[in-house]
Amino acid sequence: MRRPAVAGIFYPASPSHLQAMVEDLLSSVPEPSADGADAYIVPHAGYRWSGRTAAHVHRRLAVRRPARVAVLGPAHRVPLRGAAVPTDGRWATPLGPIAIDTDGARELVARRLAIADDRPHAPEHSIEVQVPFLQQLPDVRLLPICIGQSTVEHIAAVVAAVSRPDTVVLCSTDLSHYLTEEDARLRDVATVAAIVALSPTRIGSRDACGRHALRGLLAWAASNRRSATVLHLATSADEGGPRDRVVGYLAASLTV
Repeated sequence: MRRPAVAGIFYPASPSHLQAMVEDLLSSVPEPSADGADAYIVPHAGYRWSGRTAAHVHRRLAVRRPARVAVLGPAHRVPLRGAAVPTDGRWATPLGPIAIDTDGARELVARRLAIADDRPHAPEHSIEVQVPFLQQLPDVRLLPICIGQSTVEHIAAVVAAVSRPDTVVLCSTDLSHYLTEEDARLRDVATVAAIVALSPTRIGSRDACGRHALRGLLAWAASNRRSATVLHLATSADEGGPRDRVVGYLAASLTV
């Protein structure tokens, strides 16, 4: 079982406090209607900073109630090329364990779209912070996919391989990092324009920490006639953070 790496840092380690915080975040956004999206872009900073933006996506998942959620998150701490899935069968948070879709993970390995390697997952927060939100869904299975340096075509193939009617894909990424508030907003607006245009080539190396997954997702979306809709755009400064070291957060949907 994959144990929590950032409980008490990115979100509360206390089960009761964590559950209350997740419920508060979900209730802080308007009740959505079913949007038919099969993929979303969602941030992964600490709940104090990006939780309300992430809630715009996770509130929609509560309406959709998918049987499986595939989360593509960047590998921040362990060098990785391509994609890696875990060998563990369960993923734990303070709220308890969630089942990992081991069959789906093995299929990606068999198709040579991913390697089986727990090392990138062990310290990584980009997938972990989504899991307490996903644990609000009944009987959902998690397919965690760490993404390292990759080609657009490779990640588009990964997204295509995991996409099916019972599955929602989450691309877990923050936007600009540690700019002034003014510069962050300008850069994030340009990044959002590239996302809405489904243009992977316009996503620069400093535009998003999950750029490799994001580029591949946009390529998949463009080839499958999806359209991108912005649900919420914010920065850490909007949540009271310093205005000289700002991080950008986006919630967006990809629909037919």
